[in-house]
Amino acid sequence: MNDLLNGSDMARTIQLAIAPVFLLAGIGAFLNVIAGRLARVVDRSRDIEALHGAARGAERVRLVEELRVIEKRMNLASRAIYLGTASGLAVCLLVITLFVGELIDFNLGDAIAVLFVVAIALLASAMVLFLRETRIAVAVLHVREELLELEGEIAADQRRGGSSVADTVRAKVGLGKGPRTRS
Repeated sequence: MNDLLNGSDMARTIQLAIAPVFLLAGIGAFLNVIAGRLARVVDRSRDIEALHGAARGAERVRLVEELRVIEKRMNLASRAIYLGTASGLAVCLLVITLFVGELIDFNLGDAIAVLFVVAIALLASAMVLFLRETRIAVAVLHVREELLELEGEIAADQRRGGSSVADTVRAKVGLGKGPRTRS
């Protein structure tokens, strides 16, 4: 119990615990990024599901293919969140173990080392899944050809003093006229 009252030993333990706490903050930021991506993917899946019922032919096939990709991305992001959270828990256990070892004056260095390795391995695994999710997102990202062919039409409309860029795009993709904006 004497060690419990020894302020210099406790201060040293607190100093040792600061690095894992910074790691925990980084893991939290990483989880925030993944959760944001997952939310956007879920929103996109809901949008596609709403369009799916009315779609026919090639458009329906395209929507189904996109839903399959979205399902894979949601799975990867969810697993990355799980592994990142497990990594954060391992870091919390590491900090607790640091303090318990100091309080009971018992060398828990091996346990601390194992927890650190486990935390980093879990975090690395989460990052690999995150990398796979982003690679899939980029690989399937494409702009529809009819949108890419608008450049000439937009320039011609503007030379004639006609529609705004937004109106030309809306007309081309079948969205109708929107509010006119001045640029």
